[in-house]
Amino acid sequence: MKAAIHTRYGGPEVVSLGEIDRPVPRRGEILVRVGAAGVTTADWRIRAAAFPGLVSLVGGRLMFGVFRPRKPVLGGEYAGTVVETGPGVTDFAPGDRVFGFAWGGAHAEYVAVKAAGPVFATPPGLDDAEAASLPFGGLCALEFLERFAALKPGERVLILGASGGVGVHAVQVARALGARVTGVASAPREDLVRALGAEHFIDYRAPGPRGLGGPYDVIFDTIGVLNYPDAAGMLAEGGRFVPLNFGVGDIVHVRRASRNGHRLILKVSGDSKEGLARLAAMVAEGRLRPIIDRVYPFAEVRAAHRHVESRSRKGSVVLRIGDAEAGRDAA
Repeated sequence: MKAAIHTRYGGPEVVSLGEIDRPVPRRGEILVRVGAAGVTTADWRIRAAAFPGLVSLVGGRLMFGVFRPRKPVLGGEYAGTVVETGPGVTDFAPGDRVFGFAWGGAHAEYVAVKAAGPVFATPPGLDDAEAASLPFGGLCALEFLERFAALKPGERVLILGASGGVGVHAVQVARALGARVTGVASAPREDLVRALGAEHFIDYRAPGPRGLGGPYDVIFDTIGVLNYPDAAGMLAEGGRFVPLNFGVGDIVHVRRASRNGHRLILKVSGDSKEGLARLAAMVAEGRLRPIIDRVYPFAEVRAAHRHVESRSRKGSVVLRIGDAEAGRDAA
């Protein structure tokens, strides 16, 4: 089968299409023919070994390969069709349309994943490209805002990077949770951010990192432009600062935040079937919709990586691997 392979760390040029063996589903696994897969910030960081901060750099190398990639095929979020089930699988059958998150391997024509893991029925009305754009950003938004920050109805939340791959989901999730949302992005993205549910919008180039107003109950930094000392003056009593990426410098501010009556939340997103079920329900209820910047043919995987790494996208970037339009359910 075709797969996007990288055997060394580096720029987009280290990724190329090649042939590898098609996986065989083991006990408890399903084999999915991939229709589409997202290219995320995590993919380019792993490809380039560009892990932010010393802790992440050391941990990232240990996790993904010290000298070269441990897994040659990238790709986390995907959508497609079940073609085979391994022994013991009862929840899925060939022909089922699914979307989910894999820990590598989704940038290929087929991926084998655990049936009990983060894989769920594709929401009706979505094609594979739309469904594949949801898991990474959507699950991050749910985990950080609902689970970690415990965002409540009526609370004021500031979302930095509100038009990015995580941000477009965070604005919608925060609004669905009943929060009052202020989105920060570049001026040309204002209409998009407001359409997603932001009550207020701030052009990130106008005020600088210390002039974003407040007070806010939650500040969610999806792009790594703020630290706690900058955020402290914008947080309300009991406010929570939630950076998506963090390093050693952030860890030393945890106690300072506590003394100030704040919480500095340093967590790593998990991925679960329950989270995907929540996303699917929000789509069905009209509270969450896919936002896709570009869909690239599989052969243009390098261009997709370059676009994501430029950090100038509006929403998700998706690879069309199979027939991403096939099997769209009726709304």
